[in-house]
Amino acid sequence: MQQFLLQATNLNSAENYLPIGIQLFFAIGFIATMMGLTHFFGPKRKGTDKLQNFESGIEIKGNARQPMAIKYFLVAILFVLFDVEVIFFYPYAVNFRQLGWQGFGAVAMFVGLFITGFIYILKKGALDWED
Repeated sequence: MQQFLLQATNLNSAENYLPIGIQLFFAIGFIATMMGLTHFFGPKRKGTDKLQNFESGIEIKGNARQPMAIKYFLVAILFVLFDVEVIFFYPYAVNFRQLGWQGFGAVAMFVGLFITGFIYILKKGALDWED
């Protein structure tokens, strides 16, 4: 029993993390070396065409600071919100047999709140695109 405890404590010693430290050191060194080499050997051509902003192959039109409809951002935030909520279904799907009726009740309450929030968003007109 005492030998087992000694082995268990040796698993968490600092020397077991040495390979991870070495790998991290080499990874950072490789990145720094490659960035330095590309900066040193790469072409250095500066001109008006090279320094001009590139917008997906389209010439720049107007100011980038012009007002934009908030609907785009609202839809993006709502997508992220509901997408993250759907992620919470995964643990239930994996363990639904072990959770039993109590787990089902918790998921049903979660879905109820989820649907209530979605109805609230629809009633507020957050997804209506007509102005």
